[in-house]
Amino acid sequence: MAVAFYPGSFDPFHLGHLDIAEQAVALFGDLVIGVMHNPDKPSGMFSPAERADLVRQSVAHLGTKVCVETYSGLTVEAASKIAASFIIKSARTGGDFEVEQQMAQTNQGASGIETILLFSRPEHAFISSRYIRQFADYSGTNAKPMVSGPVLKALIAKQKPGAKK
Repeated sequence: MAVAFYPGSFDPFHLGHLDIAEQAVALFGDLVIGVMHNPDKPSGMFSPAERADLVRQSVAHLGTKVCVETYSGLTVEAASKIAASFIIKSARTGGDFEVEQQMAQTNQGASGIETILLFSRPEHAFISSRYIRQFADYSGTNAKPMVSGPVLKALIAKQKPGAKK
């Protein structure tokens, strides 16, 4: 089967991301999840190494079909380096779709690697890493319905003093 590359900042990795990873494994067999630092986004809650470790823990049930790597630079270069046949992306909104479509066409033109757009199950479609970080930082709102056990534990450990636990 083909190797698929699922890139993202995953800060933090949530159940919507996990759903896409599970779908990609079912479709393609082997999946490399690429954890990157996006310079267009704030520095985030977790370091790339911490994020990669949380992703590994969250996808452990998928066994050897999934590996997790950190990378910097262009996604298309990272995908080419591992000889990926496909880049896996997801979109929650029309705005996400437009951005992903333009990026997919650019990447295909530059490398020949096709992008496959997958959609998470409806119960995960609302989940956003940004909102999870805000909940953890300020309100202590329970993120349990949105993240795996290892990520929840890490979020609780990162909560600001005074946030409800």
